[in-house]
Amino acid sequence: MLLAVASVGVGMQMTGAYGYKFPPVESNVPYGTHPHETIDVFVPTTGKPPYPVVICYGGLWVSGKDPRGTDPYPPLGIAAVAVQSRGLSDAMAAKINPPIAWVMQDAVRVVQFVRLNAARWKLDPNRIALEGASQAGLPALYVACSADKANPNATDPVERTSTKVLGVALLRVQPSIDPKRMQEWVPGVEWGAPSLGMSFADSLKNYDKVLPYLKEYSPDWLVNKETPPLYFYNNEGLIPAAGVDPMGGKVHSPAWGLGFQRLALERSDANVYVQYPGHASPFPSFTNFLQKMLIPGSK
Repeated sequence: MLLAVASVGVGMQMTGAYGYKFPPVESNVPYGTHPHETIDVFVPTTGKPPYPVVICYGGLWVSGKDPRGTDPYPPLGIAAVAVQSRGLSDAMAAKINPPIAWVMQDAVRVVQFVRLNAARWKLDPNRIALEGASQAGLPALYVACSADKANPNATDPVERTSTKVLGVALLRVQPSIDPKRMQEWVPGVEWGAPSLGMSFADSLKNYDKVLPYLKEYSPDWLVNKETPPLYFYNNEGLIPAAGVDPMGGKVHSPAWGLGFQRLALERSDANVYVQYPGHASPFPSFTNFLQKMLIPGSK
């Protein structure tokens, strides 16, 4: 994941808590009751508030924050939020079925929490975008592809808050936990089985049993006409470079983004952009896409 981030121009300097280049204004702010439900908030020193904000998701398998996902944004006048959520390991220890449920619930709640508390950090609640690298792209896509999760009848004000976002940038991601779909897009790949609480082979064998979970949590089943623009970036081509582990090449192949793009075109009017060597998009970089989504008219 770090190599992919570096490839789109993120600085290599790493200082401060969690290796952040810029210090957060607040760290380990709880957005839920579990000790792994926390965020770090970064506010720019340039530009005028209220600031647009990028929410950066962290670990999926094991709970944690992305140590450098927030770095590009403060110099652009964009705030950033680094997210720690309950990982699949937490869910499996708690016997949650399917384990992916906890991760996706946290992905939704953190958007609601940031929007509800936007004034606390001088953020613009109407200009929120998401990003995720590799495994962290799945929760970001889930939020974007799901219908608005605001529940007007909830007693918790966080749950009454909208989950709509302006766009999602994705770095070498896997946008599905559907074992049949991923084999269609990337033949031979095996990925994401812990999400469903069983091995990859068992998820194929018990496909009818896991299908309700796929329809509830897998972004490829949820993409719709209200889905905001999505940008899939990959620093490797369809043919992995020499020396790359074969399964690792499949897990991070740009074929995932191409498959999702085709599906989105079939099902909805969602704008899905895919960029990798030899396959350009209208956006010169990962951060440029988010900047244009959040700051109209920016170059």
